Amino acid sequence: MAIRNIREMGDDVLTKKCKEVTEMTQRTKELIEDMLDTMYEANGVGLAAPQVGVLKRIVVIDTTGEDPHILINPRIVESSGEQTGQEGCLSVPGKSGCVTRPNYVKAVALDINMKPIELEGTELLARAICHELDHLDGHLYVEKVEGSLIDTNYEEEDEDEE
Repeated sequence: MAIRNIREMGDDVLTKKCKEVTEMTQRTKELIEDMLDTMYEANGVGLAAPQVGVLKRIVVIDTTGEDPHILINPRIVESSGEQTGQEGCLSVPGKSGCVTRPNYVKAVALDINMKPIELEGTELLARAICHELDHLDGHLYVEKVEGSLIDTNYEEEDEDEE
């Protein structure tokens, strides 16, 4: 399909609440394929539609590189535990910060065929679900960062030198 431009912090689209998807159209299917291609190209584990400039309640997540999850109109119905760790975002390039999230999450959503599904996850998958669903309501992880953001660009340069 196509690689879309990822919107970055400061773009108004990232602060807006997304609209529910009421029907699956060919255009929406193409958006989902483009979102997957864009996420993989950017080496991300998740991407929400507003990150590519579309205000629809759609997220794609793949924490393993082999098992993509497509969630339409997702919502979290259960969570428990706690985990604190570094988090980054394709819309906030070169930065990361320490964020506390639930360690277990259960979400309900529709799949690409508009059929109800459940997705349960722990650790990274739970973190990704929470992170991506925040995007659908116009929130970035930087709002939850404990302390300050860390510049990750210098770490990548150090690794390249070795």
